Amino acid sequence: MKKIILLFSAVLVSSTALNAQQVDFTEFDLDNGLHVILHQDNSAPVVTTSVMYDVGGKDGDRERTGFAHFFEHLLFEGSKNIGRGEFMKIIPANGGSFNANTSQDRTYYYETFPSNKLELGLWLESERMLHPVMDQIGVDTQNEVVKEEKRQRYDAPYGKLLKALNDNLFKVHPYKDQVIGEMEHLDAATLEEFREYHKTYYGPNNAVLIVAGDIDSAETEKLVRKYFDEVPTGNVVERNFPMEEPITENTKAVAYDENIQIPMLLATFRTPGFANRDSYVLDMISTYLSDGKSSVLYKKLVDDQKQALQTQVINLGQVDYNIFAILALPLGEVELDTLLEEIEEEITKVQNELISERSYQKLLNKFENQFVNSNSSIAGIANSLARYYMLYGDVNLINEQIDIYRSITREEIQMVAKKYLSKNQRVDIEYLPEPSK
Repeated sequence: MKKIILLFSAVLVSSTALNAQQVDFTEFDLDNGLHVILHQDNSAPVVTTSVMYDVGGKDGDRERTGFAHFFEHLLFEGSKNIGRGEFMKIIPANGGSFNANTSQDRTYYYETFPSNKLELGLWLESERMLHPVMDQIGVDTQNEVVKEEKRQRYDAPYGKLLKALNDNLFKVHPYKDQVIGEMEHLDAATLEEFREYHKTYYGPNNAVLIVAGDIDSAETEKLVRKYFDEVPTGNVVERNFPMEEPITENTKAVAYDENIQIPMLLATFRTPGFANRDSYVLDMISTYLSDGKSSVLYKKLVDDQKQALQTQVINLGQVDYNIFAILALPLGEVELDTLLEEIEEEITKVQNELISERSYQKLLNKFENQFVNSNSSIAGIANSLARYYMLYGDVNLINEQIDIYRSITREEIQMVAKKYLSKNQRVDIEYLPEPSK
């Protein structure tokens, strides 16, 4: 049962990743607009090559949702010089590993190799960028792959949680739509529509290339230019998303899931995007309320009062808006309204009283611990460099973000709780088993 709520933890951590020590890096731009970041660390013979594209679920026609996620798969199909299906064979055959992922705001591809395979990693990513093969066979193949992924992910118990949040917190902004998209949109899309989407968003000027690990920076720059200089500049992407009206009164909603037996309470707020300082404060509030068995809500609802099986608070980070959500599973016959009253009581305390000095120091220790343990791998550093450049506009956050958390005071925690977590800004969602027919 614990996994049901904690499935969001990886997403939350990704919005507050911190590094353990000074990360040195160099940056340069190619004439085609590709931004390149190099991090040299010769302590282990591994290298990560990665590309983050500034395209995600929020981008594109709302009658053709899911294209960015679709391209996460489609761009593994092959290229002019890589046969169909060979991309995913070449990497493990050369001692490497790979993956890709898509969010509302970006798409990320990466490979980690023994360092003597650096040139291979650069060639693979340049092939993906320069001349991928996009044909009807590939589209049809990946359409089935995406459908199966959606079945496995969204038909699992509580797999529609994020959809329930998006549906009720966003009305006009494209965050209202699922990253994976609607299957009827993908079924209806033509090959030309996919090609046009690629032409719009996948140019080098809409991407950042990271090379991190056991490299010589000067020699790596030469290799980067060798493989990426010939990629033509892409279109300039312009965005003008509709913004949401503030939530000014408490509303109630119901969402159903035919794959669950135990209902869930979702007390939710729409809050500023993750680059906003207040979002950092909300990270600390979410940690104070529910991170670990000694946290406020877990100790109260699960241990002491035995009203909940589990509780979790997430501050789900996105560029334009975050989702701050308090989740709770009732124990036995406990009503969801009872859980909500208990949660409200703890939020009110944070708004009206300074948290104790002991709790504050405990919070700082938790974030210091993240600082020590995060970015402990070359792949993690590559991801952070890409994310801070692309989404925050400040690569130096890989070294400086911890200082933001250190600067947050108890008074600021109280002020931000008052500013964003009042009842009239909240949407309460009852996430229920599908009623019997």
